[in-house]
Amino acid sequence: MDLFEEIDHQHPDFGDLYDELPLWSAPFGLRMLEHVRIGPRLTFLDVGAGTGFLSIELAQRCGARSTVHAVDPWGAAARRLRWKLERLALPNVFVHECDAASLPLPDGIVDVVVSNLGIHNFADPAAVLAECVRVARPGAGFHLTTNLSGHMREFYDVFRATLQEAAVPGATEALDAHVSHRGTLESVESLLRSGGLDVHKSRAESFTMRFSGGAALLRHWFIRLGFLPAWRDLVPPEYRAHVFALLEANLDRVAAGRGELALSIPVAYVEADKPE
Repeated sequence: MDLFEEIDHQHPDFGDLYDELPLWSAPFGLRMLEHVRIGPRLTFLDVGAGTGFLSIELAQRCGARSTVHAVDPWGAAARRLRWKLERLALPNVFVHECDAASLPLPDGIVDVVVSNLGIHNFADPAAVLAECVRVARPGAGFHLTTNLSGHMREFYDVFRATLQEAAVPGATEALDAHVSHRGTLESVESLLRSGGLDVHKSRAESFTMRFSGGAALLRHWFIRLGFLPAWRDLVPPEYRAHVFALLEANLDRVAAGRGELALSIPVAYVEADKPE
């Protein structure tokens, strides 16, 4: 790739690449990029790479002599990532469309393992961690981000009150179980230590997602993709139309009183090493 080749802003592909910054994963990934090791000859493993936000950044920031193995079982995301790698001329990123609990990599080749928001999406986090430890060199760094318990608490408070108002049998208990599956900073650290890693840095902070009200939140494309199916499944089919109309109205009422609907998103960043 010619260093001084001008980017054609009118090319049909330009908008697809320019508008790629992922709303949900970027705030977490940017925090990771503040801390993760950067170097010209490093081998990275990106677990739960998705469409490649973090893989592409690491490959570009570390240069052509670095290597990034991007792992994700999601076929559509892998195809999108391959498309971007071709157009961005990044031959040092290798896409593995597979379960991270069974990596097609030899022992001890990875210098840095990263996982941006991956931990809650693994069917068996301990098995994935064990496989990552296997392919990591002694002294390799492990860096992960995740959202925590307390995520979108402002929404869930209104959702719980709505379920109670609608008198949906068993729904508040189902909601509590859904909310409680998210971990704490301590539980993430415990998972890494149980995998034989030495945890030496962890921090929790938060950012805010803001919406004009319930109608905007429930119709936002990413909310419909990533959250609404699970929320819907908490409510028996015969109650759904009523509950979600009531939920939208209740969220709109909160937004009207506060000027907006602001949702808190807690972020955990944890860093560990494989012992020498």
